[in-house]
Amino acid sequence: MTTQAPLPLSGKRVLLFTGEIYEDLELWYPKLRLEEAGATTVMAGPKAKTHYNGKHGYPCTSDKSFEEVSEREFDALIVPGGFMPDKLRRDPLVLQLVRDFDIALKPIAAICHGGWIPISAGVYRGVRVTGSPGIKDDLVNAGAIYEDASVVVDGHHISSRRPDDLPDFCRAIIARMS
Repeated sequence: MTTQAPLPLSGKRVLLFTGEIYEDLELWYPKLRLEEAGATTVMAGPKAKTHYNGKHGYPCTSDKSFEEVSEREFDALIVPGGFMPDKLRRDPLVLQLVRDFDIALKPIAAICHGGWIPISAGVYRGVRVTGSPGIKDDLVNAGAIYEDASVVVDGHHISSRRPDDLPDFCRAIIARMS
């Protein structure tokens, strides 16, 4: 009889932000990849048990609202891109959640336009990051040190540019959490 090694993220919990017009692949690929590695994922949106459409039409239903989650319940945060971050970065609950993860030095992984949320939360000053070329100026103006790379890891901050970078993005998240 062979015994299977434990999955690298067994017992870990990951929070993913969702909302209207998220980037489909940037939410679903990490969610499924982290679950495959043994993590439990929870999708939080403006409202609990609410249906949100992805930028390309793939549906998502939030598990909880932002009011119902706390950094203390999770080991990492994933911030997908799309048009969603532009709206969510105006929500004080979202910004406080990001600040709480930052203070706790727990992984904050943002991809593409997802970087707008950590920018608005004020947690990127002096941090090496990447993101969509469309938000490069926003990252630099927020005090981040921009690098054009498929993934950038600086302490507990993990960032990537676009859906093509998802394999590197997810490997970096799993490595940081293992």
